[in-house]
Amino acid sequence: MNSPILSAAQLHRKFDNPDLIILDCSPQSNLSGLKPEFENTVIKNARYFDIEEDFSDLTSGLPHTLPSPEQFQENCRKLGIDDSSEIVVYDNLGIYTSPRVWWMFRAMGHEKIAVLNGGLSAWVKAGFPTQTEHDTAKKRGNFTAHFQPELVSDIDFVKQNLTKKEALIIDARSRERFNGTVPEPREGVRRGNIPGSVNIPFEEVLENGKFKEKEALRSVFKEVNDPSKELVFSCGSGVTACILFLAGELVLDQKKSVYDGSWAEWGSREENS
Repeated sequence: MNSPILSAAQLHRKFDNPDLIILDCSPQSNLSGLKPEFENTVIKNARYFDIEEDFSDLTSGLPHTLPSPEQFQENCRKLGIDDSSEIVVYDNLGIYTSPRVWWMFRAMGHEKIAVLNGGLSAWVKAGFPTQTEHDTAKKRGNFTAHFQPELVSDIDFVKQNLTKKEALIIDARSRERFNGTVPEPREGVRRGNIPGSVNIPFEEVLENGKFKEKEALRSVFKEVNDPSKELVFSCGSGVTACILFLAGELVLDQKKSVYDGSWAEWGSREENS
């Protein structure tokens, strides 16, 4: 897969590929108030990727943080995923959780992964086949995780960057949350932003549930980007940060990572206030 995003038509043309695995990572709920256009509808042959349970570190004390390579590998094998699998991931909100799953596979060393641009809605509106239940794996996969630490930033890196200023932190939350004019939706998390960070609400790289065209994406990033710095994407809990990461991957060349703990971690630590 050359591009990290695919259209519904491009995915449909791949349907006869024996290595193709379609993963539905639609969230059970979300804090952005988004509603799925289609309920109880699944792309034909899709398997369910449980971003909250199977593919989160449940011991971290933070929402859906990246699991260990061992946990990720084991649950991929349960889904029947192989090292040779060509994965397409989607969600039922257009573009929401799917870039997070794309980034997770990239962080675990799997390059053959793409996001369905427009998600379930684009597929259904194109008239392509659906079903009401998810498929289950017919056999156990042989997926092997190869962790890529350079794609993940932690709180220590972000703290050091306060003085080093080698990276630009880009926050994907709404302007109101970034500026602290509304309360945070998570209990125990204060208002505000990481010192020195800039704000691109994730909706600004999307249009009608799809990524904007490359020229428009360049314009969005041009407002805040410093090409001499690496980019670290943050948000409330590490999900919508990945939307910006993927948008950046389409048009920007510099090194990129995701601050996995994001504001849920930074905003709940007293020493960061």
